[in-house]
Amino acid sequence: MAAADDTLTLGVDAGATRCRARLRGPLGDVVAEAEGPAANAYVDFDAAVRVARECVGRTLGVAGEAVTYTSCVVLGLGVAGVSNEAEALAFAAAFVGFRRVRVVNDVIAACAGAHAGADGGLVIAGTGTAGVARVGGLDTIVGGRGFLLGDDGSGARVGADAVRAALRAYDGLSPDTSLTKEIRRRFGDDPMAMTRWAVQAKPGDYGAFAPLVLEAAAAGDATATPIVEAAARALAALVEAVEASGAARVSMIGGLSGPIQPFFAPALRARLQEPKFDPVDGAILLAGGTVEGGA
Repeated sequence: MAAADDTLTLGVDAGATRCRARLRGPLGDVVAEAEGPAANAYVDFDAAVRVARECVGRTLGVAGEAVTYTSCVVLGLGVAGVSNEAEALAFAAAFVGFRRVRVVNDVIAACAGAHAGADGGLVIAGTGTAGVARVGGLDTIVGGRGFLLGDDGSGARVGADAVRAALRAYDGLSPDTSLTKEIRRRFGDDPMAMTRWAVQAKPGDYGAFAPLVLEAAAAGDATATPIVEAAARALAALVEAVEASGAARVSMIGGLSGPIQPFFAPALRARLQEPKFDPVDGAILLAGGTVEGGA
């Protein structure tokens, strides 16, 4: 077994869009990195475990270490969809042989990264949405209830609203615009193809339409604009709830965090702070590792 000062820390951000891992040395230097597909425990717990394990193994491989050489590695995982301690322990149980394993919800790891391990708040605006306030070592999560019961303001919700609008326009129930026509075109202008697709579609499948909707809203499309404005209001409400929980410094990350900024009120944009580190480094910090140039 390696000495304590030889301990490496491997951080994983197992998110609803992709899984990322990073191995850092005792002084916080980057040793290796790797990526994999989505790993959302809410959607498929077993698949999320498998993807995270593969990403961890790939990272160790890039570092030149055998996948089984884990006794000197501390592992921190931020996992989308992990909602309680029992789920965190079940996820951690899949990673035997590591010096220590800590599993938290991905929004908690992201918040720790955004504020270099210090107190603060974070809103994730990606395929899903959630907020968290870290105050005095305690985490208060706001939202993050999944696609069916939450994720207001998310890429998945934006995409789903746009696909619904495209079908409504086809049926003459709402105006047909450039956006609704383009969405239907991608399904061969076949409403039955759209409904069959929807039976199997996951949040990420709906989220894939979000960039198209944001682009259309920026151009003033009459269908896209109210969808994106509603998403902006939902995200603003998350920020305000995080602030009300005691977070003085709030950041926003995720694929929608940049493109949706023009739809925020100027006062909200002014309050948002740039994150210091990413969610992968947040998982490293929560596991007790060091991030080069950070806290």
